[in-house]
Amino acid sequence: MKIRKIITEVKHIPLKTPFRTALRESSHVEFVRVHVEDENGYVGIGEAPATKAVTGEDIEIILESIKSVKEQFINLACKEALEFLHSSCKIGLSAKAALDMAFISLHVKETNQTLSSYFGIKNLTPIKTDVTISLNSADMMLQDAKKAYKEGRYILKVKVGSDVLHAVDIVRRIAKELPSCEILVDANQAWDFEGTLLFIKNMLDVKIELIEQPVIATDLDALKKITHFSSIPILADEAVFSLKDAKEVMESQSANMINIKLMKCGGVTKAIEILEYARQNRIICMLGSMLEGPYSINIALYLAFAYRDVVKHVDLDSPLLYKEPSSELDFIFSGCEILFKN
Repeated sequence: MKIRKIITEVKHIPLKTPFRTALRESSHVEFVRVHVEDENGYVGIGEAPATKAVTGEDIEIILESIKSVKEQFINLACKEALEFLHSSCKIGLSAKAALDMAFISLHVKETNQTLSSYFGIKNLTPIKTDVTISLNSADMMLQDAKKAYKEGRYILKVKVGSDVLHAVDIVRRIAKELPSCEILVDANQAWDFEGTLLFIKNMLDVKIELIEQPVIATDLDALKKITHFSSIPILADEAVFSLKDAKEVMESQSANMINIKLMKCGGVTKAIEILEYARQNRIICMLGSMLEGPYSINIALYLAFAYRDVVKHVDLDSPLLYKEPSSELDFIFSGCEILFKN
């Protein structure tokens, strides 16, 4: 079946509370939703959020990117469109991710499959996601952590900023008052080498699951030194966009694990390439996300279920942050567990 129409719209989802990291602050999820329709009326949907701090793309850039290439996909079949997208389209990674997931979801409908069957999912037992504790005052972050814990969300991704002593304070307070929680620390490149070592030295008696991207992404030398020094596993995030990046980071032993995000790598197709590499080399992964809409979270969750042998950490908590529940999800979020609706 041939593609006949591609249209875009901008969507907004309010958040319960502002989302703050070392890189940005948001009061809502803002994203482009792309609809790809074939000659029989089947529609595939993809999404891309504004992620300028990470991928360099805002809403206008994503819209313009899709507009600039969409006519080239008309009259192509989905598989042809995917091949052309990844071989010839010089557009941003988030825009590419939105088109990629739309083509895949359209192909699934055209071939009368489900996303579960398409990804070969056999194990339907629940997976667990962390929940983000946004950067704020230590008192506010502790309050947010306690609230999450009361709601059954005991895997906490704690966002920290450039003030290392603030990070030490809040992580120690959360660990003391919520000793059964799993703590993941995400610095979003906010620290330098010395600051990271200071943090690690202050965590010797605190159980932390991992530290995510402590230093600037381009400084693999510092990241490698930190990884070899640290008793806490180091997760590379902004340092890994592509399969090439993943190989460079892991083969140089610059991190213990990698964070894969659809918006960083250019969609499901490219994420699978990295996940297959991780599976072959027994590399531990996080499957992460930006602040995203329900369709992009949906398809990432299918990937998390399909690659649960290498995806040991799931950071797909955007729906937990929405002000109102979404009816467009294929999954139920219960505490930190994620279950299939059917």
